[in-house]
Amino acid sequence: MKIAIIIIRTLIGLLLLYASVSFFLKLAPEPEVTGNFKAFNVGLVASTYLIPLAKSMELLCGLSFITGRYVTLANILILPITINILFINFFLSPEGIPIAVFLFLGNLFLIYSHWENYKGLFVAKG
Repeated sequence: MKIAIIIIRTLIGLLLLYASVSFFLKLAPEPEVTGNFKAFNVGLVASTYLIPLAKSMELLCGLSFITGRYVTLANILILPITINILFINFFLSPEGIPIAVFLFLGNLFLIYSHWENYKGLFVAKG
């Protein structure tokens, strides 16, 4: 189980780092989008803060996953982003579903594997 955790954590970390670094350094051209996804993307870009915020979180969480430090916190911080990536790909851009599913399920696997660290969030003390 420990080896699987390290492999999944590293793969997700590398994927998040690649996505964020390529965004900030403009390493890859922007993919051509059409239809409803284009309208959605125009709205995201128009907000001016949302994409840089998400990419910054991807960068920080990717570094956390690669180094193995603060993984419990990174799992919680990146979960809403992976859910949005999954939904965006499911509803607007189906060609990206395999990577989105891997990110989401990998994130859930890491949360499950560190479940002891999260029990205090869900158990009422009184």
